[in-house]
Amino acid sequence: MTITIYHNPACGTSRNTLAMIRQSGEESEVIEYLKTPPTRDRLVELLAAMGITARDLLRKKDTPYEALGLGDDRWSEDELVDFMMDHPILINRPIVVTDKGTRLCRPSEAVLEILPNPHIGRFVKEDGEVIEAP
Repeated sequence: MTITIYHNPACGTSRNTLAMIRQSGEESEVIEYLKTPPTRDRLVELLAAMGITARDLLRKKDTPYEALGLGDDRWSEDELVDFMMDHPILINRPIVVTDKGTRLCRPSEAVLEILPNPHIGRFVKEDGEVIEAP
């Protein structure tokens, strides 16, 4: 199975998700999306595959979200995608793509829904939270 993660190594949730993928016995293509952002077409495909809107994917914390006034309802879907293209930090992460689906993995254990082997056993997140996946 092919697994791709749009990853930010500075993000604990993203690191936990990648670690869960590896603990499942799989390797993945890791795309550090701040260094190599998805194309506009690819971002639109990811949104469609996740079944969410651009607004649902916007990251607010530690981004220019407030400064750009993105909480205002006046922005269209296309305009919000444009903002994410101009400021990739606005793309929430991690996004994981497998043959079983595409998910924004927040919380990180959401990745278990789309892994070929979700039975990773006991997993301890960086913050000490324990996930028991039979």
